[in-house]
Amino acid sequence: MTEELPRGTADTQSQHRLRYSVSLVKQGKHQFYTLTMPSDVLAATCTVTTRKEDPRQGFQRELDEKRALEIAHYIDNDLGTIPNSIVLSAQSSAELKIVGKGKTLEFTKTPGAFLILDGQHRVYGFSKANTALRVPVVIYNDLSRREETRLFIDINTKQRPVPAQLLLDIKKLAEIETESEEQLRDIFDLFDEDIGSALSGHMSPSEASRSKITRVTFNHAVKPLLPLFPARTHDEIYSILNAYLSALSTEMSKRTTEPLLVKPVIFRAFMAIFRSVAQRVVDKFGSDYSAANFQEVISPMFLNMPIKRFESTGTSWSALRDYLEDRLKNKLTL
Repeated sequence: MTEELPRGTADTQSQHRLRYSVSLVKQGKHQFYTLTMPSDVLAATCTVTTRKEDPRQGFQRELDEKRALEIAHYIDNDLGTIPNSIVLSAQSSAELKIVGKGKTLEFTKTPGAFLILDGQHRVYGFSKANTALRVPVVIYNDLSRREETRLFIDINTKQRPVPAQLLLDIKKLAEIETESEEQLRDIFDLFDEDIGSALSGHMSPSEASRSKITRVTFNHAVKPLLPLFPARTHDEIYSILNAYLSALSTEMSKRTTEPLLVKPVIFRAFMAIFRSVAQRVVDKFGSDYSAANFQEVISPMFLNMPIKRFESTGTSWSALRDYLEDRLKNKLTL
């Protein structure tokens, strides 16, 4: 229920007063009101204090125009829904009151009536959308700046985002995969499920892992290689990449029993030199991409290679890639 009172009431001369039906919620030492509010009212009454604007009192991030436009596009063109509540703190200019036996919240419709504690990009995006929405809102009242800042910190540190690898894993169910994401998922699943996979037992489809290859790591490593296989099925791509990784695994096993190949930095570095290795296989064996042919090309690269180079890689896969590329060139045999 929304009601806009006429101008010129006794305590609100020349200003609008708005009323909304609310529910009072108590959690811990705080209480707040829940309601829904039109998106245009949010745009007209909410403000964001950033550290750039106010170094002493500001605590929020700067607004990202691109992100706001993406939200507006999602609302207007995809008929999207964003059920998450916008969290606000009423400021003194709102002159917030509870009336109607505690069931109605009344405030002044004025710029800066509310400080956004969570949802600044959603509010900004709503303001740029052509579609009007009713938006779930949580309003705190009578908070000090210290309490506002602590709530902002709690909201942004206690709530953990969904892991990126899980999102990739369930995009198929949502039917929103791109063509390349679908192809990468199919290849990943073969590496995960096929009994002959060089990475069998070392794939993590939906959880973060330091000792296994996640979909995020796999996609970063393999996506740049997809243009090499424009006319091949995901089974064929898997077969070629698996032969390459099998050859690598064989060479690595001569130096250590540890599955170092599945460390994300090492995996990405070796996948980054695949193009160079594959070109040498083509030059020497044509289109016969067998594990034996890959091994013949890469084995000179491993000659006298110190295993410590893989045991202490650091965090830069690109530095390791450059090291491997140099060895591949220097150990070239004809």
